[in-house]
Amino acid sequence: MIESTTTPDHGREPPAPSEFHGSEELRCLLCRLHEDGTGAWAHDPVAAELMQYTRDKYAALAVKHRLDPWEAASAAFRAMITPATREARDPWAVITHAVRIACSVEERSQGLLCSPHQARRSRFAEFHDPERFSDRDLPITAYHPAFAILESRFDDIEATGPEPASTSVQQAIDAAITLLTLLGWPSETSQNAVEHVCDALTKASTRQAAYQALRSDRQTPALMDLPRTAWTALLRALLGSPEPAHPATPLGRGILLRLLIGETLPVLLNDDDLVSLLALTGSGVGR
Repeated sequence: MIESTTTPDHGREPPAPSEFHGSEELRCLLCRLHEDGTGAWAHDPVAAELMQYTRDKYAALAVKHRLDPWEAASAAFRAMITPATREARDPWAVITHAVRIACSVEERSQGLLCSPHQARRSRFAEFHDPERFSDRDLPITAYHPAFAILESRFDDIEATGPEPASTSVQQAIDAAITLLTLLGWPSETSQNAVEHVCDALTKASTRQAAYQALRSDRQTPALMDLPRTAWTALLRALLGSPEPAHPATPLGRGILLRLLIGETLPVLLNDDDLVSLLALTGSGVGR
């Protein structure tokens, strides 16, 4: 004869494994586990049954977001232990909403190669997953909106001479790196900085958005051992001033755009303001 086990005296019997399918039954179970303390989740057989049920319940949602079903179960557990879930009118609805958000954020963070905490921030919403330059047959200027200024604004600029020949993206990148090196910037720092800025351009909707995102980035300049003033000056030089008064001027276009529309290194080296800015800030880099 099998003796019945004694349950903790909390005024009610623990629900059977099949009795947490309803919202009120789930609430009853969550309240009991909360009253039993933190160890109850690890040792209570009903809690184990609940987690297995949760794993199966949200498996399809996890697979949709390219995650393991147990990751969805973990998100459900984090929701279950909160007072808001126990006190909600429909605990299962709260848990489902939390799991849906958690799965979406986790998938987004994996695509952006960042933490889920960063992926939740609205300022990252417009970014897309990393993409190699070689993934597309067309040059970046042919499809990316960050360079839409080439078609929309240059028609309004008064011509000052023959139209210069266009430059490929890779040529512009190489020329920008060479320019920084000639003005005293370390070659490795110049290459890393220019390539990082170009990578940010492919992820942002506009040059201004890329500028703002890079300006608030504190980790990248620290990894490159760049002072904050040098990093800010470099961004203004490469991407142009974000001020609305300078969109069609050399100051507003920036080195990368000027190279793409056909300006050459000798022309840029004759820009006294640009040379002074980069030479002054570059003299303190890598020293």
